[in-house]
Amino acid sequence: MKNRNIFKDFTRTEILLLVLSLLTIIAVFCIFDRTNYLALTASLIGVVSLIFNAKGNPLGQLLMLIFCVLYGIISLSYAYYGEMITYLGMTAPMAFISLITWLKHPYNGKKSEVQINSIHKKEIFVMFLLAAIVTVVFYFILKAFNTNNIIPSTISVTTSFVAAYLTYRRSPYFALAYALNDIVLIILWTLASIENLSYLSVLCCFSVFLINDLYAFFNWLRIQKRQASDTTAKKVNKL
Repeated sequence: MKNRNIFKDFTRTEILLLVLSLLTIIAVFCIFDRTNYLALTASLIGVVSLIFNAKGNPLGQLLMLIFCVLYGIISLSYAYYGEMITYLGMTAPMAFISLITWLKHPYNGKKSEVQINSIHKKEIFVMFLLAAIVTVVFYFILKAFNTNNIIPSTISVTTSFVAAYLTYRRSPYFALAYALNDIVLIILWTLASIENLSYLSVLCCFSVFLINDLYAFFNWLRIQKRQASDTTAKKVNKL
């Protein structure tokens, strides 16, 4: 039976980033928490998901789907209904759809790398229009639920929607949108951690996510450039 190493295409930098991210989350858990194992599990799965997403590997979307379910449960425990509804009702379904889309668009038949796509100005306008509608609707839903810290929770809905849409469309800017969402969530969970130190593990999680998402953005730009170069070379060879 052929041995398949899912990390075989990873660079040393990516392996180092993954290991340091996992160790940081575990260290923070051991120092400040030691009780919220659900948050620890979600954080570890989330970090592994991000490094695969950075490679354009569909496995990242499968892991993201699992992370969304766990994070939704964690958000419910602190009455962050916006986060719960966003991740369970929007991000999780979009991760599932993105998984199917990424699998249907492999680069040169390589299932471990998605064909990167570009979106046009008209589509960007439609995306932001939809994001505005979703934001307004969710604001009143969250207000009805007496959601804690409603302003950052509502902003998180906006950034999550944009990120999920761009992920589905296979645009490099999905990672940049998630980085913006990470910043919002860092603020949100900082407020929660002031009241309960056990949430520092979740705060650490999104701080690590921010670094990984920024790496993913620049890596996708490199992959996009390589894919475009390969396509151009093939066209020239056919002449």
